[in-house]
Amino acid sequence: MTELQLAKGVNDIPPEEKILTNEVVQTIKEAFELFGFAPLETPLIERYETLASKFAAGEASDALKEVFKMKDQGNRDLGLRFDLTVPLARFVAMNPTLKMPFKRYEMGPVFRDGPIKLGRTRQFWQCDADVVGSASLLNEAELLSIFSMVFEKLNLPVIVKINNRKILNGILEQAGLNEKEEREKAIVAIDKLDKIGKDGVSKELQERGCSKKQSDALFTFIKEGITLQELEQKLTTEEGKQGIAELKEVFSYLKMLGVKCVKFDVSLARGLAYYTGAVFEVFLQKGSITSSLGSGGRWDNMIGQFMGSNREVPAVGISFGLVPIAEALKEKRKLEKKQERKTSTQVLVISINTLNDSLQTVRELREAGIAAEIALGKGVSKNLDYANALGIPFAAILGEDELKKKKVLLKDMQAGTEQLLAVKDVVKRVKR
Repeated sequence: MTELQLAKGVNDIPPEEKILTNEVVQTIKEAFELFGFAPLETPLIERYETLASKFAAGEASDALKEVFKMKDQGNRDLGLRFDLTVPLARFVAMNPTLKMPFKRYEMGPVFRDGPIKLGRTRQFWQCDADVVGSASLLNEAELLSIFSMVFEKLNLPVIVKINNRKILNGILEQAGLNEKEEREKAIVAIDKLDKIGKDGVSKELQERGCSKKQSDALFTFIKEGITLQELEQKLTTEEGKQGIAELKEVFSYLKMLGVKCVKFDVSLARGLAYYTGAVFEVFLQKGSITSSLGSGGRWDNMIGQFMGSNREVPAVGISFGLVPIAEALKEKRKLEKKQERKTSTQVLVISINTLNDSLQTVRELREAGIAAEIALGKGVSKNLDYANALGIPFAAILGEDELKKKKVLLKDMQAGTEQLLAVKDVVKRVKR
């Protein structure tokens, strides 16, 4: 018999992990809708030419190398989407009568045939929000506010790094890299600074056709800790100055919105070719998860090019990485010694010769919004073991004595305490 194996780089998600990721998805969804974003669903499969177009991933990008390719029975080239941004651009281009600005969010799986490490798999969920049709930099501040709100609700202290492609382009121009293709290749290399260090980036820059003089000139700007104010004194190119002015405006909005976790980082590049302005990336302040928990930026050129015109359709967005966020929460909860829940059930109703009345109790709890199930095992002890094993927080025992009093015996499984309560009071206790 053939040994059963998963495909490399993908995972089954058991109930205890799916409950956790559902919690994260719900937190993100609530934040998106709180900020006025509407839901959209696009296909997992796109035409390969859509994904590979120079204004999507870009030929220099690592993302294009990671596309899962396939053919259909009509011999058409297809690919699994590597993000949710390119499908959004295609959707907007195919629906020119959309009311602008179009604020959409989408959540779903994306696929990249790339390296595997903790927090990074080949099939993973992204949770995106984008504003299309507005050039206002207030959008950047609003999206960064969503990052701040979500990670605060999840109790995960983060740093949101921000840069602007115009600053990078200005630096590249001042260093003598004037061709668009040269710049795109250099940006892909610079984006790896955290991973391979200055020497690694210098080597890759030279492999991509950058001279040592140009590389050295780049590193007079791209160094740890340099501030916007310092950069403003050194950078003389028009595009670079424009990028600095844009970031200063974004930071002024963030101050008014009370967002404090955003920090300027000149080395942040984001390897995809379609970014045109601000770029963002989110990292844990501390912990073993080094992958980014979210990212995004402004991409003003892609949609117009999908439309086959030079029309600029401004767009800016963010994306949450569900896998690394879930890994960070698991690590945090393990340190806090919190029990994993393997079911969404909040109350297990245990019947002792009172099945009909117990079913009525289950119904009342569900109607009040409490996830409840009837115990199917034999004996109170066995059913309590079941509740413990699945991490069900409460058990409601209903025997003949409790029935006479029109109450149930509610057992708090973690604290080990018991209370005789009416069903309406069980609802209040569980919700509290």
